Amino acid sequence: MEPGRGRHAQRAGKKGGLLTGPNPTDRGKAGSKQHVVVDRHGIPLAVTLTAANEHDSIQFEGLIAALPAVKQRFGYRRKRPDKVHADKGYDNRRCRRFLSRRGIRVRIARRGIDSSQRLGKHRWVVERSLAWLARYRKLTLRYERTPEIHVAFLTLACALVCLNKLVD
Repeated sequence: MEPGRGRHAQRAGKKGGLLTGPNPTDRGKAGSKQHVVVDRHGIPLAVTLTAANEHDSIQFEGLIAALPAVKQRFGYRRKRPDKVHADKGYDNRRCRRFLSRRGIRVRIARRGIDSSQRLGKHRWVVERSLAWLARYRKLTLRYERTPEIHVAFLTLACALVCLNKLVD
């Protein structure tokens, strides 16, 4: 037993925590970024969390490798998708090489060449899935200081989105 130190013995921990960084679009406030891979219906397949100032392409290989096997009516389960649509944040040689080596067709918008209009045909599915996740207030504002708890809430939200799609 230790003698009591009074009412102000415990202090609040440092704000932010791991996997936070200065958000380049929000005046440098600390924030996190959610990377989500969805299927063509908007069901989340893989999710990860990074600091807001980390480049999108760093998480690309891990997300694609985390995709589960695709169930088919006949034959073996496919280990990879046919093609991947991604926005301009994933436009670099490393991401394109990674997909090409695995036999996945590359549909990544090129910076300065492709317009955002062509990408919008496929991008709205991801934006809708992010809106489904944003319904959960714990994910829109990050209250947790440890990334494990935030990732657990993010995974739970993805499971609830999958459940809602099954019920519909």
